[in-house]
Amino acid sequence: MPLIPEEPQIHESAQGPRATTAPGRPAPTPRPVPGPRSAATPRPGSPVPGPARPAPPAPRPRPGAGQSPAKPGENRSDGRTTPQLQVIPAPADGALDAAEEAVDLLLESGRTPGDVLVLTTGDPHPWTAHELSFGEDAYWAQQDAREDVFFAQGAAVERAATRPVVVVAVNGGDDDLIARVLPAALARAGALLVVCGDPQRITALLGAGV
Repeated sequence: MPLIPEEPQIHESAQGPRATTAPGRPAPTPRPVPGPRSAATPRPGSPVPGPARPAPPAPRPRPGAGQSPAKPGENRSDGRTTPQLQVIPAPADGALDAAEEAVDLLLESGRTPGDVLVLTTGDPHPWTAHELSFGEDAYWAQQDAREDVFFAQGAAVERAATRPVVVVAVNGGDDDLIARVLPAALARAGALLVVCGDPQRITALLGAGV
């Protein structure tokens, strides 16, 4: 199904170590405690500037059988339009990397950082764990500020606010949790929901949770 014009084409490829470096980006380094994705400079006052993010992997072919439509354009019960759904095949241990690549592509295509919410169903993103160490109030205040990409754990999806794009990394968690997170993520996506994980599992659990 063709993408909405302003959305990026999110590609898929065989999983593996990130072997290429995008022009102008430093070579991959061991995963630091990263900050939220920013289109320009890091968030002022960020306690851990850290090294630059690892470069994304080689471009993925456009999703075919692994992409599941969500009837974009159809009105939901809340009156909003159903977002487009894209599934990026990835193993559990590669889902977070795939989600980070999707975020990179979204920002490169013109999305602002505040447009994007990233949810994880297994271990939290390192930024989430780091920011929560300063207290939940300060952490959730960053979501309300909408200045950066916001990373949250799937278990807290009910506290996540609606954003134009939601990216879900199915990097662990049991079926009950994932079946709760996926439809909640769909409800919070204004235009696009990207899910990185096992396509068959995602399709089954998303259908079970709707």
